[in-house]
Amino acid sequence: MRRVIRPRRTTRTQITPEQVLAAYQQGYFPMSRGQYGPIDWFMAEPRTVIPLDERFHVRRSLRKIIQKTELELRLNTRFEQVIRHCARHGEVTEDEVWLSEEMIALYIELHRRGFAHSIEVFQENQMVGGLYGLALKSAFFGESMFSRVSSASQIALVALVERLRARGFKMLDAQMRTAHISHFGAQDYSHEEYLGVLAEAMLEDAAFV
Repeated sequence: MRRVIRPRRTTRTQITPEQVLAAYQQGYFPMSRGQYGPIDWFMAEPRTVIPLDERFHVRRSLRKIIQKTELELRLNTRFEQVIRHCARHGEVTEDEVWLSEEMIALYIELHRRGFAHSIEVFQENQMVGGLYGLALKSAFFGESMFSRVSSASQIALVALVERLRARGFKMLDAQMRTAHISHFGAQDYSHEEYLGVLAEAMLEDAAFV
């Protein structure tokens, strides 16, 4: 059974981008309670990682879609729009929102500083899908993705993996398993195993752009 461990809770003091970066390096990720609620720090166990080697699997049906698609991929052109689409994804209520305005502002600032990135999928010059995450050393921490047309977020994920491979990244952290990422060969790690993989990724530098 999956457990999500909440080992510590923040006070209402404002969280800084530096604190966010430090938390990721220790294996934590942030989630908020409601659109305007406080930010808590989480660890997921098991922790889900998408492999960047031959274990990464793209289904034949998705390969065909990618080969035939007229969708266009862009990098870091609509970061704020991507993160706001992800915040609204699933038509959640205000109390269920995990990506608060405070968190959105933090990630926008991290994007401005060159740590947070987005991949966008366009159809006829309209954004129909995308994802965003955080690049730190040779690790990429995938945060969320959305689709407005079939398979758009999966196409963005394949593009992300291709870029991470080409740029020498060692780890793609997906935090918690979902049905979508399970199809790509996602691997689950214990807390101790994950911290070992994370520590190795923190030893090497890689540039996302």
